[in-house]
Amino acid sequence: MPDVHITMLEGRSVEQKRKLVERITQVMVEEAGAKPESTHIVFIEVPLTNFAVGGMTIADKRKAT
Repeated sequence: MPDVHITMLEGRSVEQKRKLVERITQVMVEEAGAKPESTHIVFIEVPLTNFAVGGMTIADKRKAT
């Protein structure tokens, strides 16, 4: 039973997540021999204010540009 955890910045649509789930499940089946019904995918969405690069949050970087 594979558990795939994906940490990403917030902001993707439900439709984008659906497509990711389909494709990731397909890859797990094809490349790892996983069963689709046993493949768990968890999205961990990080607010832009809670992720920083180069000493600045992503929210602040986007404001600056």
